[in-house]
Amino acid sequence: MTPPRPIQAVLFDLDGTLIDSAPDLGAAADKMRTDRGLPSLPLVHYRPMAGAGARGMLHLAFGITPEDASYNDLRDEFFANYEAALTVLTHPFEGVPELVQALLRHHRGWGVVTNKMERFTHPIVQGMPLFETAGAVVCGDTTPHPKPHPAPLLEAAQRMGVDPAHCVYVGDDERDIVAGHAAGMWTVAAHYGYLGLGTPASDWGAHAQIHSPLALLKILELD
Repeated sequence: MTPPRPIQAVLFDLDGTLIDSAPDLGAAADKMRTDRGLPSLPLVHYRPMAGAGARGMLHLAFGITPEDASYNDLRDEFFANYEAALTVLTHPFEGVPELVQALLRHHRGWGVVTNKMERFTHPIVQGMPLFETAGAVVCGDTTPHPKPHPAPLLEAAQRMGVDPAHCVYVGDDERDIVAGHAAGMWTVAAHYGYLGLGTPASDWGAHAQIHSPLALLKILELD
């Protein structure tokens, strides 16, 4: 299925869509376990919930939720661990650099809309050449509302000077698709990402599904 309107820009979620940050996120949580004398858990344990940030990592590491009395202190410790090692193992998914180059060749703008906070996002994007051509980087605390609210997506479109109706939003979490619909954008579910442990990605209601980054080019008829 191809978009019904001419596409001027493609917006992407960050973690699990453009970059594989699960190794560093998982390591930040796992260090908390080993610091307490608990056994280390493998990356495969953490990977599905890497897109949920501290909430997901702490739930998998300790079985706690934001409602637990100890959550805020553990969250701050997780943030400190993660901030100290943001890009040790984090890297773009295979095919993402080629996808970005293809979009630029076809004169399509691109940008990032993530729920990751600016304090973590900006050092990552500033440290990776991949993001030098991004037209916008909007974070979870850039606007008053994070995804699934459409505000961050609309902010990115505004910064890029593009009508949201002529944007595609690509993400690996159900809230990405909800936000994309609410913003009036054409949505794509990235099945190669983290996906979470909830509703299957095929049931999120995305306009299209991809199983690799470069598959987006075929959908946009740019290959």
